[in-house]
Amino acid sequence: MLTTLIYRSHICEPFPADRLKEMVAAANEKNGQAGITGILLFNGIHFFQLLEGPEESVFAIYNRICADKRHFNVVEILCDFAPTRRFGKAGMELFDLRDYESDDVLQTILNKGTSKYQLLYDDRALQFFRTFVEATEKENYFEIPPADSWVFIPDNGEVTLSQAPVDSDTECSFAFQPIVDPMAQEIVSLEALIRTPAGETAQAFFNGLAGDALYEADLKSKQVAFRLAGALNVAAQTLSVNLLPMTLVRIPEAVEFLLTEIEANGLVPEQIIVEFTENEVISRLEDFTNAVRQLKAAGIRVAIDHFGGGFAGLSLLARFQPERIKINRDLIRDVHKSGPRQAIVRAIIQCCTSLEIRISAVGVEQPEEWMWLESAGISHFQGHLFAPPAFQGIPAISWPEMSNEQ
Repeated sequence: MLTTLIYRSHICEPFPADRLKEMVAAANEKNGQAGITGILLFNGIHFFQLLEGPEESVFAIYNRICADKRHFNVVEILCDFAPTRRFGKAGMELFDLRDYESDDVLQTILNKGTSKYQLLYDDRALQFFRTFVEATEKENYFEIPPADSWVFIPDNGEVTLSQAPVDSDTECSFAFQPIVDPMAQEIVSLEALIRTPAGETAQAFFNGLAGDALYEADLKSKQVAFRLAGALNVAAQTLSVNLLPMTLVRIPEAVEFLLTEIEANGLVPEQIIVEFTENEVISRLEDFTNAVRQLKAAGIRVAIDHFGGGFAGLSLLARFQPERIKINRDLIRDVHKSGPRQAIVRAIIQCCTSLEIRISAVGVEQPEEWMWLESAGISHFQGHLFAPPAFQGIPAISWPEMSNEQ
């Protein structure tokens, strides 16, 4: 299958002109042998390259490129498929932008298109070339340092309960995971994550439940969450709990139940955030919206969890504005290497900034993910990089410190 891949990267140190030509000559030979076409742009700081050819060969070369120590911050911008090549000659061609007037570069590249399948001005790949040449996205090139620039040092804040203060017939328990501001070294909130009494996942707890039994179990479990939070002495700490959207619709007096349990365990509504996952189908949206209004009227704040992972996120955002959204893990994973994910996350940030909605990035596991998201403007994070969930407890938090080697 004919594959087109475009990436951008940052040079590690200035290349003398002769070394750059040697690199391109070597790449030209390797690409020719693999049936790969390469068009490389260089502006003195950034490389921008298109590779096209057989899928397996394109990715084999790209993997070698990613491992090359002569550049860093390699970001995949486009991966697409086409019936024909944009450029017919296999090999590598360099366009050193320092030797061209910007107005001439695109036309020169256009002229390199195959004669039979001439490049079109509205070709998507060509538009990426235009954006790079005109540097219209340069402010979004977040040049993050290597992962070992930071070390993560656990604090002494771990708290666990030797015996959970729940009734013997309780069929669930909870793990707690913090949402943190790493640079300020502050806990923003604690999230209560439902578990079985043996510590198994939420999926294990909900297995076998359906209909109203599912929603009743979901609501009743919050009684245990509040009781554990009280026993852990969360004091004035904000506490997030997850609720299925249809629980508010299918269970009468759900809001009143929550308020009663909050008060019974020494908590106040203003410190509670109810998180809804957008990927559950909401069949009675008007009833759900009215229930959310009741929550807010009582002082309970609302968040959309796994934003970007379902079908209803933007619709829910338009219908009611939550105090917080949590960006779905699938958008966070390897965001420092993915141009499409970066563009989507930047759009979410811009939208939420306009609406004064706080953003959390969840599932953060790599230092590079955190550094890129911090550079993009997100300051609240949740994930194993900082602290895993602690069953019936609050985990120690690993705060970032600059490495002494830097």
